[in-house]
Amino acid sequence: MTHDAGAARVSPTHVRYWILLLLFIVSTISYADRSTLSIAGTAVEKALGFGAVDMGYILSAFAIAYVIAQIPGGILLDRFGAKRVYAAALTLWSLFTFIQGFAGLFHGALAVGALFVMRFVVGLASAPGVPANARIVANWFPAYERGTATAIFNATQYFALVAFAPLMGWLVHRFSWPVVFYVMGGLGLVAAAVFVRFVQSPRRHPLINRGELETITAGGALVDIEERASLGGANFTWRNVRQVLANRMLIGVYIGQYCVNVLTYFFTTWFPIYLVQQRHMSILEAGFYTAVPAICGFVGGVLGGVVSDLLVRRTGSLTFGRKAPILVGMLLATFIIACNYVQSQALVIVIMSIAFFGKGVASLGWAVVSDMSPKELVGVTGGIFNMAGNAAGIVTPIVIGYIVATLGSFAWALVFVGAHCILTILAFFLIVQKIERLELKAA
Repeated sequence: MTHDAGAARVSPTHVRYWILLLLFIVSTISYADRSTLSIAGTAVEKALGFGAVDMGYILSAFAIAYVIAQIPGGILLDRFGAKRVYAAALTLWSLFTFIQGFAGLFHGALAVGALFVMRFVVGLASAPGVPANARIVANWFPAYERGTATAIFNATQYFALVAFAPLMGWLVHRFSWPVVFYVMGGLGLVAAAVFVRFVQSPRRHPLINRGELETITAGGALVDIEERASLGGANFTWRNVRQVLANRMLIGVYIGQYCVNVLTYFFTTWFPIYLVQQRHMSILEAGFYTAVPAICGFVGGVLGGVVSDLLVRRTGSLTFGRKAPILVGMLLATFIIACNYVQSQALVIVIMSIAFFGKGVASLGWAVVSDMSPKELVGVTGGIFNMAGNAAGIVTPIVIGYIVATLGSFAWALVFVGAHCILTILAFFLIVQKIERLELKAA
């Protein structure tokens, strides 16, 4: 670290923004990897010989593993630190994304089983990723920048489709569906190498100076959490975990995140298939049109974080600053149901764009949990939060698969998704009260 003892004031560096850019890139690749099967789904079904219910289970495999691994992933983060755990996770999920391209060696039930297992391993490996992002943001960013920083990495769930859905659709159209997995898995392996090279904690990073370290420390950044991890995670006890699990405010946040993620998983699993099967687009068209609401979701996500931080600075209230965008965003997201009442493909994309813009604005769950997590258990709390949220990834693809198979239409699937927007509002406003950091009680 650079120190200039001869100067009374040191102009701060901005290393934290480069760290955030790298988190943005890695998270974009991660979310794109989750969407590979959605973009290639119709071609995979035809080539390997299975139907909508089978695809629903395969699409849910990622989330089943992802949910199971959240608390273990959080424990690993608190014990070994974000850098080592994240780098290993990124390498493993990229490798198994690549391997999915070989599923064409099987057919029928064997293909379903093979893809389920491969997606399951990708889910296991991906589990520490988003909690690690939140931990690194808490490590590097003061409280008044944390909402924006969190929104930026969280908005990658949309930007991934903006950046990669057209590419993946083109790869399926121009070459064949296995090429999608080869390309995305290879990109992830490259990103893992860059991550290992550049990411360090603030106290150890060679490019940060005293000015930036003092700025982020004074603003409430948890600059020592990686150093505490190197001491063996002594704060992890099951008594402390029970406090995190049983806290009413955090329970409300967990429920709210589950409901928000019903929209997320519809978008990343069934939405491209909806455009092909319900709206009669080609796979190439679906790849490009998926990017439009994704752009709106990305813009809404970043805007929600910026507005939230602005409200926090103006009012001094974390509670108002976080909850106001959640209310407005979820009300907009209920527009998704209106797709059932229009015939125009263009109008469907407009309505979906409004809905996912609203969902993006409301996607402040990770900022809220970063504000509320006890500083001793940021990784575990993030893991529990992400486990609860991504339980929606198990339920949503399967429920929608049965709805489509039984009714032959996505109409009630959109009602199912839209109803969760209202439930999100109820969770954040009736269960969650004041947003503040939880202090663990001593034994």
